[in-house]
Amino acid sequence: MYKESDFLEAKLLITQLIACPSLSKEEAGTAKIIHDFFENKGIKSEQFLNNIWAKNAHFDPCKPSVLLNSHHDTVKANASWTFDPWTATEIDGKLVGLGSNDAGASLVCLIQTFCSFYAQENLPFNLVLAATAEEEISGKNGIEALLQSPDFPKIDWAIVGEPTDCQMATAEKGLMVIDAVAHGKAGHAARNEGINAIYVAMKDIQKIENFQFEKVSPVLGPVKTTVTIIHAGKQHNVIPDTCEFSIDCRVNECYTLEEVLDILKQELSSDLIPRSIRLQPSRIDENHVICLAAKALGISTFGSPTLSDQSLLTCPSVKIGPGHSGRSHTADEFIYLDEIKQGIQTYQQLLTQSIIQYQHKS
Repeated sequence: MYKESDFLEAKLLITQLIACPSLSKEEAGTAKIIHDFFENKGIKSEQFLNNIWAKNAHFDPCKPSVLLNSHHDTVKANASWTFDPWTATEIDGKLVGLGSNDAGASLVCLIQTFCSFYAQENLPFNLVLAATAEEEISGKNGIEALLQSPDFPKIDWAIVGEPTDCQMATAEKGLMVIDAVAHGKAGHAARNEGINAIYVAMKDIQKIENFQFEKVSPVLGPVKTTVTIIHAGKQHNVIPDTCEFSIDCRVNECYTLEEVLDILKQELSSDLIPRSIRLQPSRIDENHVICLAAKALGISTFGSPTLSDQSLLTCPSVKIGPGHSGRSHTADEFIYLDEIKQGIQTYQQLLTQSIIQYQHKS
């Protein structure tokens, strides 16, 4: 199925996307580029906020729908860039540019894959392509808003495009950030009075360091809780009556975020307030069609500790795409041209093999 023209179209599109600044919440320009791309190919696309989506030509509401999703927003370019971050610079077999690896390559490969299946008849499932906004900030106007849009179809399972070296993440840890407040009693530092909130917090922090959650995932490992920020006191001679600290919780699929919060509340004396319980962990059954397709193709699977739009999906999903996760958010971010070719081929093969798996089931 793969054609060299698939790669050339994807390369041109990613070049255009890199050249258009698209920070989270500022993706209108890249949304137009993607909309125009579909229009030039005779494919009708819809826009909701800065999200662009399209359905295959023979969409059948009686069939299950598969979402092909990646994002077109980027983080800010840091000061260490030596190339122009908003120019796709081709050098030594790679494209250097902001968003090239995360997740421009995955996005254009998914778009090209969608186009290659767009007009195919008698698919056992529908295909829905969504190029979404605000992924880098887990914003509410990205995939979460699109899924709630009245015109957007119900999704049965999803492929999320992120740089994974074209290996498949079948599980992903959820994230919950907790703001904790330890309480004491103010007093003069020179006299033996008051209750030092820092010492109260220290006892809780030591509990966090030593505490082990009972359920360990065979894919994602244990729940990991880490204290990352701490603030207390305003004067050197006053015992502080409050100490604030933040807990970064990376949660496996054995727990919901709410369950982890309840367990921590039982263990700690500090007040615990979660910033959000939206970013839930996920795991797909190893006998799901897409997992069987990956197995048939010899694609290795793993559990991902990093966050993506998977956390906002309620349907079964996997994460896979060209590029390497370690390049994301770094100066002089790049994608190898051969990785773009590999990405298109991998996505096309996965869908082709998924069709075969559906035929076996029926």
